[in-house]
Amino acid sequence: MYTYYISVGSNIGDKRGHINLALQSLQEHDAVSKVISSPLIETEPWGYTDQDIFVNGMWLCESSLAPHQMLSLLQSLEQGAGRERLIHWGPRTLDLDIILAFDESGTMISICDESLTVPHPYFWDRTFVLEPLHELLPTFTFKGMSISERLATLSLA
Repeated sequence: MYTYYISVGSNIGDKRGHINLALQSLQEHDAVSKVISSPLIETEPWGYTDQDIFVNGMWLCESSLAPHQMLSLLQSLEQGAGRERLIHWGPRTLDLDIILAFDESGTMISICDESLTVPHPYFWDRTFVLEPLHELLPTFTFKGMSISERLATLSLA
């Protein structure tokens, strides 16, 4: 059994509707045993900023799917929501990213290949990821810093 922390976002159309439909589909998947959602928050775009605000959140998911299988499932949910990849960091109906993954012993999984990088390469620099992650995993530390300390550091920048 794997534990995933999945960042979720949308800034096109029925933002909360896209997220809720994907959440329901994930909860109903045979290989998923549990999904918990953080509260959803509205955030400014990051990277490419000439676009509408986002609705973002985080899902804690337990699944028998290995990381690359989970990535495939998440990409199918994005496609089901009409996701088009036209502009890097651009507008999207649904964006689902594996931020963190842990194996059944609780050890953080590290992957870096052509299709998947875990932990997500930018998560530690994005408050729209860290705030909802903090809701679900308040004791998390990374690179010797607690998530609370990191959020405080980012708010000063």
